[in-house]
Amino acid sequence: MGLELIIFIAAIFFGAFLYWRESRGNGLYRFFNKVFNSKELQMKPTDKKGFVYQQTFLVRLIFIGFLFLIGIVIVRFLIPIDLATISIFASMIVGTLAGTYLANFVFKSGEVIEEKSDSLEDIVHDTIEKGKEIIDDLKTKDADVEEVEDVEGKKEAPEEEKKSARERLKDKGYLK
Repeated sequence: MGLELIIFIAAIFFGAFLYWRESRGNGLYRFFNKVFNSKELQMKPTDKKGFVYQQTFLVRLIFIGFLFLIGIVIVRFLIPIDLATISIFASMIVGTLAGTYLANFVFKSGEVIEEKSDSLEDIVHDTIEKGKEIIDDLKTKDADVEEVEDVEGKKEAPEEEKKSARERLKDKGYLK
């Protein structure tokens, strides 16, 4: 189980690397496209599609499955140890697929952040200003509470001119 987990995590990184590499350039996919398709069916020079980049789930699964199947066949002939089992094969495929989707998520979120960076800056600035206003409101309320406590604490000392509660609320601006 430990070896499968290590291979699964390595496959996630491999999938992310594979997706990143194909997002930068798709020369191998273009080569196979030119070999297998006629001139009319070949991809345009501006098309960025690769084996896993901008592909649907099923096509990604097929390409990644064949990639690891070829890799396992080569490893079986080079190393005669029974290392390539079904569970490791499945872990590699699922991990690589997860890595490609994880890389897709990271790239898309990076693009969204770049597009929205100006509006995000305004949102953060507005949030900070609202936070400052809330803190100021809390400070004034705390000061009012302290004044009320002080007034209650001074009951022992005789006061000469005492205002009514209504007048105190008017002074603070709570009543009109």
